[in-house]
Amino acid sequence: MNFDVMAAAGALDRAACEARAVPQFGEALDLDTAYRVQKALMARRYARGERRVGMKLGFTSKAKMIQMGVDDLIWGTLTDAMLVADGGTLEMARFIHPRVEPEIVFRLGRRLGGLVTVDEARAAIEAVAPAMEIIDSRYAAFKFSLADVVADNSSSAALVIGAWRTDFGDLNHMPMRLLFDGAVVQAGSSEAILGDPLEALVAAARLAGANGGALEPGDIVLAGAATAAEALRPGVAVRVEADGLGAAGFSVG
Repeated sequence: MNFDVMAAAGALDRAACEARAVPQFGEALDLDTAYRVQKALMARRYARGERRVGMKLGFTSKAKMIQMGVDDLIWGTLTDAMLVADGGTLEMARFIHPRVEPEIVFRLGRRLGGLVTVDEARAAIEAVAPAMEIIDSRYAAFKFSLADVVADNSSSAALVIGAWRTDFGDLNHMPMRLLFDGAVVQAGSSEAILGDPLEALVAAARLAGANGGALEPGDIVLAGAATAAEALRPGVAVRVEADGLGAAGFSVG
């Protein structure tokens, strides 16, 4: 049976626009087709005026890869419409069941694509910042298969970026905390991101190259979560702290 890529993309797009969950596709959807759905989904958003600004990675935790039974990362696309200002407000009504993760984000100063070394990846970085990704699966009960989540742009919904730093040092073993109303709700280390966040950038270049493209100057790359995600609720003040890198925050309206 042929899978209707355009119908699936339309259903996921409407689910995001209307903040209304849809059923999972399940076994009817394989991974290759899921990326075709994601591409069609993003084409609908570009047609409405959204502009691509970068890439996000998923399953950068080895424990999560084992849990999902996969041996590679997944990726999604970031657009300008997903950006929430540091110190800004995230409107809960825009989302279905949003969760937040503390991350590190890279901004590139030169083109990066295909198979690259860690040193080449580091040399391509223009700046680094602490960040938070808001994930919001468009599927009912926040349950999905690997192919389901890929089709849904890897659950990416919004992001908050702190102040950019060009004078960053070692990004590994960096303590990171996620706080709600000043209280720590998740704590971890940047080491949870593939053992070294720079490895995530290496992977992003490889995945972009395998997709027939590259990461371009000015692109941002969300490296992956340093801790488990935390469910958001109205009225909470959210903050990420990355020792030696900085902090960022937002409020939920």
